[in-house]
Amino acid sequence: MAPGYDDRETLDWARFGAATRELAAAVADDAYRPDIILAIARGGLFVAGALGYALSVKNIYVMNVEYYTGVDERLPLPVVLPPVPDLVDLDSARVLVADDVADTGHTLALVHELCTGKVADVRAAVLYQKPHSVIASEYVWARTDRWIAFPWSSDPPVVGSGAADGARTAT
Repeated sequence: MAPGYDDRETLDWARFGAATRELAAAVADDAYRPDIILAIARGGLFVAGALGYALSVKNIYVMNVEYYTGVDERLPLPVVLPPVPDLVDLDSARVLVADDVADTGHTLALVHELCTGKVADVRAAVLYQKPHSVIASEYVWARTDRWIAFPWSSDPPVVGSGAADGARTAT
């Protein structure tokens, strides 16, 4: 069962801007200079874009990983969806994996495993990390055990989730 509204950590767009700037500062203060930022879609796209600008990194790759299927509902294991980024000839690259939250950490662990041995160094930057995450991200803006309401996913979609549903839904 999903937590109640009062049990949520709410991140609005203004706080998101400040949070990603602070996260970028933590990366820079650590003297880590990524060559590539690897966004875990979908929530990591926003984080990766903001970090890319703040850290002057133009090479942003996207990896689609499906794990959550609904509010507090997930698949047994995360699944990488095509297309998978080609990590050939990146053995000297420093990669910063960006995501919105390390909840269970299974998605980040999968991506980290896929990068290990193919790139020189892989680290993770997340806005939020939960205490039960199976992986510790190197860069974390905030730690919480609450459900997080992100500005990009707080409102319901304007279209249905079915492939044949091209019409807008009533609000």
